Amino acid sequence: MGSDGAGRVAVTVAWSPGPRDVREVALELPAGATVRDALQACGGPAEDGEAPCGIWGKPVEPGRVLQAGDRVEWYRPLRVDPKKARRERFARQGARATGLFAARRPGAKAGY
Repeated sequence: MGSDGAGRVAVTVAWSPGPRDVREVALELPAGATVRDALQACGGPAEDGEAPCGIWGKPVEPGRVLQAGDRVEWYRPLRVDPKKARRERFARQGARATGLFAARRPGAKAGY
């Protein structure tokens, strides 16, 4: 990836439309292109490109100018709060089946 002398930048756009489904598209855009331009070029959000997005895992505004080698990431909203999901999973499994000492020797004391 890089930019050539013709004033273009090569970037990658990555997104996940669903669980365990990741898509990546390599694009070559004119110099001065923004994150919004990259999202629209790969069929991104129609609402003026105002989706949560980042570059290499760091949140950025859609108007940020791209540099050669950037990896634009387009984030979808979470369906469940991760903390809530963990609490529910713990409640289903119970205290004895989780944690560091879940697998212990037969006859051993709890916590050892």
